[in-house]
Amino acid sequence: MTVLYLAAPFCGLLLLAAHFFRSGSFLLMAVCVLMIALLFVRRTWSARAMQAMLLLGTLEWLRTAVQLANARIEAGEPYMRLAFILGGVALFTALSTIVFQTPRLKRRFGFALAGTPD
Repeated sequence: MTVLYLAAPFCGLLLLAAHFFRSGSFLLMAVCVLMIALLFVRRTWSARAMQAMLLLGTLEWLRTAVQLANARIEAGEPYMRLAFILGGVALFTALSTIVFQTPRLKRRFGFALAGTPD
C-alpha cells in the first residue's frame, strides 16, 4: 500500500527528469533520477530532500510555462492549452509533496507523530 503513496513523488521526479533531458540539462536530469532512489531511504532527511526537490520542480514547471507561453504569444500562436497542461503538471508536482504528511509515510520516514513520544 505504501507504494501507492510513493507513486506521486516518483512520477513527479520522473517527469522532471524527462523535462531536463528534453532541455539538454543532463546534470539536473541525473539529480532527479538519483532523488528517486531516496524513496528507499527511510530517514526524515530523505523525505525532506524529496519535498524540497519537488517544490523546486514546481517552480521550474511554472517558469517553463511562462517562458513558453510568452514565446507563443509573441509568435501569435495559441497558448492557453500549453498553460493549462503545464499548470496541471506544476500542480501535480506541488501536491505530490503532501503525501509525505500522511501517517503512513510519516512512520516510514521516521517523522514524530502527534501523540507519540519522541
